[in-house]
Amino acid sequence: MTVEKSLDAKLRSIHADPAGAKDFIIADAKDADMAFGMSAPGITRAGGSPEDHQGEMRFKTLAEYRDQIRQVIDQGIVDIVLMSASTCEQLAVREKLFENSHVTPAARANDATDVHLPRGGRVHAEPARPFRTASIDHMQCGHLDCSTDERRIGANLGLYSVTFNNDQTHDLETLQLYKQFREEAERKGFRHFLEVFDPNRPEAVTPDKLPGFINDLIARTLAGVASAGRPVFLKIVYHGPQAMEELVQYDPHLVVGVLGGAAGTTLDAFQLLHQAKKYGGRAALFGRKINSAENQLAFIEFLRLIADGVIEPEEAVRAYHSVLQKIGTPPHRPLEQDLLLQTNVMSYGGSGTTISLPPATPKPEAVKSDASPVKVEPAPKASATNAGNPDFAKMTSEERLAYHRERLKKTFGN
Repeated sequence: MTVEKSLDAKLRSIHADPAGAKDFIIADAKDADMAFGMSAPGITRAGGSPEDHQGEMRFKTLAEYRDQIRQVIDQGIVDIVLMSASTCEQLAVREKLFENSHVTPAARANDATDVHLPRGGRVHAEPARPFRTASIDHMQCGHLDCSTDERRIGANLGLYSVTFNNDQTHDLETLQLYKQFREEAERKGFRHFLEVFDPNRPEAVTPDKLPGFINDLIARTLAGVASAGRPVFLKIVYHGPQAMEELVQYDPHLVVGVLGGAAGTTLDAFQLLHQAKKYGGRAALFGRKINSAENQLAFIEFLRLIADGVIEPEEAVRAYHSVLQKIGTPPHRPLEQDLLLQTNVMSYGGSGTTISLPPATPKPEAVKSDASPVKVEPAPKASATNAGNPDFAKMTSEERLAYHRERLKKTFGN
């Protein structure tokens, strides 16, 4: 029995009722090895080797990075896991981890120069140039020239990113190569979602014109694309309520998602998701915000609770710290600091625009660091093959909300 992907069910619900659907898509972006290289998996404390010195920090290995992805897939809360083509080959093609999961595998389909971030590198600061390492066939089946039957073995969804710098030569090249990709993808039955970065050349557009510049370019770029070649959703910088509402109202069937950017505080991540949804966003794709979390699975759990309207962002930060206390994991920062909003850089390279979130004033009880420990029970796998467990893909938004509220009540009390 094939398990329906929650992404497909949510997209169907959103398009059936753009104004009324409550569905929200969450993706874990574990494709950073195509940008940062060895530092992509994050850091951990040294151990396990005679050469290690106790207490020193080291980069996690690729094997550790992929093991974390396996845990996220097994948890079954996110709708999409985005990977590099090489990781997709290992986990989707060889290990077939997505076959009986409602989670959709996706791979980064291109890697323009603004995500080339080796230590000591400077290329990312120059006007972005389009480039593709991965081939569609490699993402779909792990080798060139897939047969028709092989094209759904691996990922059948890819992230394609574009960066416009208000420069005719560079922007035309970006558009031409995106057109070539769309045509190849349509012929091979490969879907994509479109990431639109802000200009990586600071002087490209004045800050007050930037939100409109991005919105206009999205509408203009897709106006000449028929439905068969259009992206299934967008991944963009959140420029605030007005820009989000303008884009959503322009075309209710343009499913808009926000990118997470730098790690920041826990409230940064939780509030970003909450604000994006409030003003019409339908998706959030968090990479470094999840990967930098003290406990990635608990962090994802709270992202879902916020997305489903079960808990507010500040309450979720306090509850998350309580979970960390319960399991004995030291937080990166004290609770009072984690309840502050910071400026979040919205580009891989550490430059660009900042997130537009309203200031938050922590409630008096929110700054207490001695929160009583609570227990977060593991989230059930949303698989039709597991008797007794809910199949989130088949639930209505009201049923999912009722389920999460009941589970939250058991976890945290009334």
